[in-house]
Amino acid sequence: MTHYLEFEKPLAEIEGKAEELRALARANEEMDVEGEAAALDAKAGTMLKELYEGLTAWRKCQVARHPERPHCKDYIEALFTEYTPLAGDRNFADDHAIMGGLARIGDTAVVVMGQEKGHDTKSRIERNFGMARPEGYRKAIRLMDLADRFGLPIVALVDTPGAYPGKGAEERGQSEAIARSTERSLNAKVPVISVIIGEGGSGGAVALATANTLMMLEHSVYSVISPEGCASILWKDSEKMREAAEALRLTAQDLKKLGVIDTIIKEPMGGAQRGRAQTIEAVGKAIEDELKALTARAKGDTMRKERREKFLKIGSKGLAA
Repeated sequence: MTHYLEFEKPLAEIEGKAEELRALARANEEMDVEGEAAALDAKAGTMLKELYEGLTAWRKCQVARHPERPHCKDYIEALFTEYTPLAGDRNFADDHAIMGGLARIGDTAVVVMGQEKGHDTKSRIERNFGMARPEGYRKAIRLMDLADRFGLPIVALVDTPGAYPGKGAEERGQSEAIARSTERSLNAKVPVISVIIGEGGSGGAVALATANTLMMLEHSVYSVISPEGCASILWKDSEKMREAAEALRLTAQDLKKLGVIDTIIKEPMGGAQRGRAQTIEAVGKAIEDELKALTARAKGDTMRKERREKFLKIGSKGLAA
């Protein structure tokens, strides 16, 4: 059953009516409803286009969080071969919110990692809804160390509302682990590519998004805080999340203008959730193309220098926009 977002309710009614007509026709072969159903399909297609061409920042947040969007595990299973996972941080535990290991994409050996939210109740609890604890970021550091040691490019898939803010995580050094992961990514001598495939929230996302090339899916979001959290702090009212979403400039289009990201990967009409295979294929092509471009000039300290210069320049572009 398709999961419809709040703003998609009118669309749900039309598509539901078309499906009801077809169900009646299947039950009674003498009924000819294809003409009416096709007219409803055309109306639904027009409405879908209008909805997604005019998405507000808050609606993009809703799309980025859609439970049927492809997640990190889906991309790894579809795009990467010979995937060998790495577990644990050699310090405390294995955090299932961050997954990663050695793999190949095309003919290129890489280290791939990312946040996994899970698809159903059981997997979401196991993955802690994509919110990593300190041991998750320390696992990411292990993976980056491994990549540097063997000269393997790093591919990171970012999809998290933020790092886990629980008491235990804070006691085990959550902020330090995030800072160390960000620092390790900045200092990597190999090419680093990050793709925000859904929600890029706070330092929990930055820890895996400090890359030479940062890409975002068309309807993903990337911000220092969630719109609800921002509204609670600024206006003491989480219901002002729509205003907060606009103020945060968190869409891929805004961030491209500001120079925070490098590339926007187009999604199928209706979002990644309506075209999972096409979206995964587009992300895979973007990663492979960028890997070729980066590895062609990855000599000595080039990647580290380019990455540092890139982040020092952030904020100098598009301030007047």
